[in-house]
Amino acid sequence: MELELIYKDEYLVAINKPHGLLVHRSNYAGVADFYALQELRNQLGQKVYPCHRIDRKTGGVLLFALNIEVNSLMQQQFAGNLVGKKYMAIVRGYMDDFGVIDSSLTNEKGKVQEALTNYKTIGKVELDIAFGEFKTSRYSFVEVSPQTGRMHQIRKHFTHIFHPIIGDRPHGCNKQNKFFKEQWGMNTMMLHASEIKFEHPITQKEIIIEANNQSEFKRMMEIMGWL
Repeated sequence: MELELIYKDEYLVAINKPHGLLVHRSNYAGVADFYALQELRNQLGQKVYPCHRIDRKTGGVLLFALNIEVNSLMQQQFAGNLVGKKYMAIVRGYMDDFGVIDSSLTNEKGKVQEALTNYKTIGKVELDIAFGEFKTSRYSFVEVSPQTGRMHQIRKHFTHIFHPIIGDRPHGCNKQNKFFKEQWGMNTMMLHASEIKFEHPITQKEIIIEANNQSEFKRMMEIMGWL
C-alpha cells in the first residue's frame, strides 16, 4: 500500500489516511491486515511515531513524528488543544448556517468530559429521491472544527443534534446508511480530516497541512451537486 504523503521535513511527516485504515494496533479497534504506522514505516524505511489519532473510518490528515522527542512535543500540543483541526462531513438534513454543539461525552472508562464542536454549513441539497415517508431527501455539507478532542466526538455530536454523518456506524442512522448503500453502492463514512494547523515544535513556524477529499467523498459530493 502506497500512502499519500502531504507533508514531510526532517522532523515530521503527514499522510492523507484512507478511510478504513487503522492508525495502529489497538485493543479498541480489532484486527486488520494493514496499519498506517507499519505501512508508513516500511514506505520511509524508518521509525515513525503517531502524534495523534483519527478514527479508522475517517480519512484525511494524520501526522507522525520522526523521533521520540518531537513526538512528545506534538502530543503535548494535541493534548492541550493547541492544534487547529478542520473536518468536512456530509450529514442528514438541513443544518443551520453556523452552530456550536456543546454537549459532554462519556469516554470508554465512564468518565464524563466536556466536548465542544463548531460547524459551518457550506452546502445544502434536496434530492428528488424518496426516503421513508418523505418524498425527497435532504443533506448538508459542513465544515467542522472540534475545540476538544474526545473519542468519536464529531460523530456523536452530530447524532446528538439529529444530523448524523452519512455512513457512520454505530453512531449514525442505519436506515440512511442502508439507503446510501442500496442507492449508490456507498458504505464509506462521510467524514474527512481536511486540515491541521500548529506551531512547528522545532522551528516555531506556523504549519498548515491540508488533505484533499478522497474518491468516495468526491463521488458523493458530485451526486449532491457540490462539485
